[in-house]
Amino acid sequence: MASVVGVRFKRAGKVYCFDAAVSGLQAGDAVVVEVEKGIGMGAVAWGPLELDEKTLEHPLRKVVRKADSVDMEREAHNREREKEAFNICREKIERYNLPMKLVRVEYLFDSSKAIFYFTSDSRVDFRELVKGLASRFYTRIEMRQIGVRDETKIIGGLGPCGRELCCSSFLTDFAPVTVRMAKEQNIALNPLKISGVCGRLMCCLSYESSFGEKRADKAEKGGCTGCVKTEGGNDAGAQG
Repeated sequence: MASVVGVRFKRAGKVYCFDAAVSGLQAGDAVVVEVEKGIGMGAVAWGPLELDEKTLEHPLRKVVRKADSVDMEREAHNREREKEAFNICREKIERYNLPMKLVRVEYLFDSSKAIFYFTSDSRVDFRELVKGLASRFYTRIEMRQIGVRDETKIIGGLGPCGRELCCSSFLTDFAPVTVRMAKEQNIALNPLKISGVCGRLMCCLSYESSFGEKRADKAEKGGCTGCVKTEGGNDAGAQG
């Protein structure tokens, strides 16, 4: 058996399994962990749990330690560097007249790499931009193109319902959403009503989709989905 914890690196991000090599871990603890190329910092999402090692898909990397005050200061310093890098990169994009929109800059915990997230409707030749950034920040530079849904997840905001966007608050993955889902729920196919902040179909259209399909199947087979039998044998409307 292996003691495993789930660690999340970003809010509403995916949870990855790590070997809970450090005792006393609890959900919410900030931890420093081994990552593919160095170390990273995240927060415990769940665990620790005792799992059979045979059920694990690959060998687990370890939790190095609980984050201390030095680690927290380093993380805060990285956030400040990200703001500086964002402003400088945006200025260079304008200078080189590149057809791209900078969305976010992310420094890895050990400062071994800076990742620049951007959107663009076309292919971008950013070789000169990367050279300029590398000479300015003295670290590895990665330019990562993302879609409009990913952009909205990063930036966040409020949806038409008045609540925080699902993608930036709790959704870890984007599930396929189709117009058919809106039709099955008898929602008017007005693009302004069924489109989210990102301009794509709202993720919440899929929430009731599976229930609607089951209800339709039952109706086709002659089952009753909206009533119950009373003792007298009459049908009475059932309210949920």
